Amino acid sequence: MADPRRQALLDLVLEVSFRRGRVVLKSGRESDFYLDLRQTLMTPRGASLAGELVLDALRRGPAVTAVGGMAVGAVPLVAAVLCAAGARDLESPLRGFFVRKEAKGHGLGRRLEGRFEPGDSVALLEDTCTTGGSTLEAARVVEEAGGKVSRVLCLVDRGEGATEAFADRGLELEAIFGRSDLPV
Repeated sequence: MADPRRQALLDLVLEVSFRRGRVVLKSGRESDFYLDLRQTLMTPRGASLAGELVLDALRRGPAVTAVGGMAVGAVPLVAAVLCAAGARDLESPLRGFFVRKEAKGHGLGRRLEGRFEPGDSVALLEDTCTTGGSTLEAARVVEEAGGKVSRVLCLVDRGEGATEAFADRGLELEAIFGRSDLPV
């Protein structure tokens, strides 16, 4: 039986985050549709559903100690997963972090912010994957800081090369939704 939460999240994504029309993506590629999953993740229902579904996926595979990803896209999803973990177990050991695009020019000058620790087994999260470039950069930063990227999960894989890019690094992209779930 299909998980009704998955369908509810897809319905919400299509209602508030999916737009038809010519756009240039961050990768520089042109597309005839746009997904702005921040619109979904910044609603109570969207954050709740996404957090629960990604947490369920995390619990079905190899264990991780931390979840994180590149700012800004991954931040609401990381927060949603941590809230879901806390709702299920207030003593959950799962920690979260995010990777800045560049080190801050003030304070401690970090690129990694939050609860990352060297030695962490990490799941990198992303809202939408196209080529995987941002998440691959986050993986590089995590590994340079002493972490191990064990998993990569996204809400929507656009089916435009990210799966292959991660496979080249020995990682499998796990997606809640794929291109076939979209009306394209």
